[in-house]
Amino acid sequence: MRSPGFLPPLLPLLILLSLCTGCITPEKWQVYKPDALPVRKAVQPMPASSSGPGDKAPGPEEDALNLSVENAVLLALENNRDLRIKRLNPVIAGLFEQIEQGAWDPELFTTLAVENESDPDPDDEESALSLTTGIRQKLPWGTTLEGSLGLEDVRSGGTPPEDSVRGGLSVTQALLRGAGPSVNLAAIHISHLNTLASRYELEGFALMLVGETEIAYWNYVLAQKEHTIVENALAVSKRQQDEVRARIEVGILPDNELAAASAEVARQEQALISSRNQVADRRMRLLHLFHPGSAAHLDRPVTAVSSPYIPPVPATKLSDRIALALATRPELKETDLRLRQGRLDTMVTRNGILPRLDFFIDLGINGYGSGTGRAVRNIDDDAYDVTAGLSLSLYLNNRAARARHRAAVATLDQAELARENLAHQVELEVRLAAEAADTARKLIAAARATREFEEQTVQAEIERFKAGTSTALLVVQARRDLLVSQIAEARAVINYRIALVRLFMAEGSLLERRGLSTGGQMSLP
Repeated sequence: MRSPGFLPPLLPLLILLSLCTGCITPEKWQVYKPDALPVRKAVQPMPASSSGPGDKAPGPEEDALNLSVENAVLLALENNRDLRIKRLNPVIAGLFEQIEQGAWDPELFTTLAVENESDPDPDDEESALSLTTGIRQKLPWGTTLEGSLGLEDVRSGGTPPEDSVRGGLSVTQALLRGAGPSVNLAAIHISHLNTLASRYELEGFALMLVGETEIAYWNYVLAQKEHTIVENALAVSKRQQDEVRARIEVGILPDNELAAASAEVARQEQALISSRNQVADRRMRLLHLFHPGSAAHLDRPVTAVSSPYIPPVPATKLSDRIALALATRPELKETDLRLRQGRLDTMVTRNGILPRLDFFIDLGINGYGSGTGRAVRNIDDDAYDVTAGLSLSLYLNNRAARARHRAAVATLDQAELARENLAHQVELEVRLAAEAADTARKLIAAARATREFEEQTVQAEIERFKAGTSTALLVVQARRDLLVSQIAEARAVINYRIALVRLFMAEGSLLERRGLSTGGQMSLP
């Protein structure tokens, strides 16, 4: 077919354009930009210190781990095994994003074919050798460009060999299904959103880990304080037992007074055993959050050095706390990204309902000769070919595509309802946590006043006992009430610290308050 005169200068330009498309990468296409989201930095190892966990199992001579609440959090972020596993999720998601981008890499292709046609007449035998090589590139607008160079050597009995060379450029443009960058780049954007969502998931896990570590630390502090209170109470009970025994020996008190004092000593010894078990239990739970290595590390002694006493402050500005939670909670951010993924899915499935209608054009220049070199030199002759047309394909009823679209729409509706429900749940958590923190704050003063009054009661009962107007049983009961009030005060102080941790977790500000998140970017040690 003879082509119009404008084709000779146009073809080299089009072929050059097709080859240059190999330099275009999806990362440079400014077609669809997701909203800017903070990039989460990976957790870096914390420098080793003398107070940190070692690589070998602890022995009996190993020193106690002097641990502040800040160091406990840093050790948990560095060594927690579950967090190590979670850190790989963004890496894996990022690799899937690269897989989707790889679908837009230019493709080199080569085809080698040998054809032989035999015939009883040797003059009619024919053989052909053809080689075609080229490059193919998909563009986000639904365009496929292909540049190729083909060589063919035909030999027929009784005739001289004839070679042909063809350089071609074909362009295929989708007009309905698969047209437009929004649809064609959707898979990349969905993978990108999935990568960001996995980072928010990692941040949410880090938030829970920090909160869980602080709560475990304060529970261990409380167990130690209760154990100390019980130890002191046991020592006081033994002194009282000795005093009662001495008074009985000199005839001041009757023999039956010793029973109450001895029973109290036995009771406190039992309480000491329980408190010692509770200290060990909470120590191992704390070490489990951040101690690497074998279970032998769980036997390492821990000395908590952070004081739980802080000025109690009312949990005010509830509306601001709720607004902060709705803006910063990682699970809400992750849900928002999932919603955007759902909207992209519906766009893709809606496009999939359309029939396939493509426009195509194939341009070629040809050269012929008795050898490959002559055929290449003859390519300047006016031998061109042009093929253009439309290609249409569609499914009758198209039930699969319509079902996929309905499923995507239903999934999106479900996700929107779930997001709304999650927002209500977050608001409820903030309100409950704020109320719990305020209640815990008020209980500190009440518990302190109770303990002070119980101390006065014990002192008065002791004076009456010395004067002979009271009994050992009444003194024991007064000391028992004092012990209960001392433990209640310690619990009130610790519960206030724990309530604050839960409040900061509910409003999503715990990481930032601990210096682990600044400016919207998570920076874990």
